[in-house]
Amino acid sequence: MSDTSMRAVVQHALGGPDVLSVQRVPRPEPLPTEVRVKVHAAGVNPVDWKTRAGGGMAGVLGEPPFILGWDVSGVVEQAGFGVTTLREGDEVYGMPWFPRAAGGYAEYVTAPARQFARKPSSVSHEQAAAVPLAALTAWQALVDTAYVRPGQRVLIHAAAGGVGHLAVQFAKHLGAHVLGTARAGRHDWLTKLGADELIDYTAVRFEDAASDVDVVLDLVGDRHDDTGARSLDVLRPGGLLVAVPAGVSPELAAAAEAKGRRVTPFLVEPDGPALATIGALIDSGEVTVEVEEVFPLEQAAEAHRRGESNRTRGKLVLRVAS
Repeated sequence: MSDTSMRAVVQHALGGPDVLSVQRVPRPEPLPTEVRVKVHAAGVNPVDWKTRAGGGMAGVLGEPPFILGWDVSGVVEQAGFGVTTLREGDEVYGMPWFPRAAGGYAEYVTAPARQFARKPSSVSHEQAAAVPLAALTAWQALVDTAYVRPGQRVLIHAAAGGVGHLAVQFAKHLGAHVLGTARAGRHDWLTKLGADELIDYTAVRFEDAASDVDVVLDLVGDRHDDTGARSLDVLRPGGLLVAVPAGVSPELAAAAEAKGRRVTPFLVEPDGPALATIGALIDSGEVTVEVEEVFPLEQAAEAHRRGESNRTRGKLVLRVAS
């Protein structure tokens, strides 16, 4: 076994979870301004299984073989020339390279140092690996896109999911009145996270239970019961719909314009400084991250099956190294 190789979850074809298998591949070497991180844990996200099957970011990654995964938490093993923000031995977490391939389902990743931040000291690598993509999606959507202000009413669809449960906490941190859609069994938990009003979407149409909303963070999309289009009806005039998973179709854009509402697509990007801010909120106890289950790297396919059930509370994580 060569010390220049590593274990990684590789797929050689698009398809179901069974295309994922652990193999040995060459270990990456950092370029100037990059660090090599020994990965302790990797987060599993919806974009991962969508990409595996040919959707998501498959068009960016190109034809297989490739290694999925963007969320990682680990330790800097080597710092390339020019790195000034991190040192060897630092515990870090990040969402490197997105939407290009990062190869997070592996023992090592390399990426620009400034795409990482120091791991929150109060949580494990498994918890930290659950944070970056979900938290940056919520943070960039609410802070950098919607400019949420104190007193605004913010509705978060799929509030109990990986992005949603963090968005609830960030919106509360920003001073918003937070509404969320989730099954009734999640309501007590989401109330503890800061939600002010919760709607059981299995029992009532959310547009019959919410109104005068300033910002809707749609983490579901129009492919599921026209969630995006229906969200326009709960917005105040001039209110904003941030459409995350499905983007903005010409039909949705036209409907928003006709109703005097605003709509924007969204795609998350690497953001080390934002992760530093989020890490501080985690260490202060103001924000918590929910990990439903941790799988060993060899069970990546099972983690994908669990995620695709769409019944996850919070996040799923792969344990790569102890």
